[in-house]
Amino acid sequence: MAHAAVRPALPDDAAEIARIQYDTWRAAYTRILPASVLDGLDVGAAEASWREAIDDEATLVSVAMEGSWTVGFCVVGEAPAAETADAAGTPAPDAAETGLIATLLVEPRWGRRGHGGRLLLAAGEQLRARGATRGITWVPIADAASLAFFKTAGWAPDGLSRTLDTGERTIRELRLTGGLDFHVVE
Repeated sequence: MAHAAVRPALPDDAAEIARIQYDTWRAAYTRILPASVLDGLDVGAAEASWREAIDDEATLVSVAMEGSWTVGFCVVGEAPAAETADAAGTPAPDAAETGLIATLLVEPRWGRRGHGGRLLLAAGEQLRARGATRGITWVPIADAASLAFFKTAGWAPDGLSRTLDTGERTIRELRLTGGLDFHVVE
């Protein structure tokens, strides 16, 4: 394997991040997302959104590299209080110290090479540096690979789920939570 690393994303990475998102969703989420959603993905619009996210100081975007190839990315930031809330809508007592892993994707052809673990390790470091003591993320129930990945990292469902409406079907997601002291997860 070539040298593998994680680094902060730069505005010039936006196109590659959008491509990875597009390719990964089309390869790994065909059973989760309706075909119309996948067919409607606009890589140009996604690139513009990723460029904005990279430029936003509240959001930390990192990319995983293998040699000169960008193979994955992760987006973290402060968890909005509503994202930490219980079923009654009451924010968690530690909402101000809760970070959000909004997205962590590794292109499937680069999977099982430690890139997800390195991204997770960097996410934990970034969130701790911003004062977070724990993190949350939302994962579709049908995404067994991501659920297993976070479980291996010590995260678990906290009992809350949500339903997203795609217009054609609904997607159930579990909220996972855990500490931010990660060790590399292969």
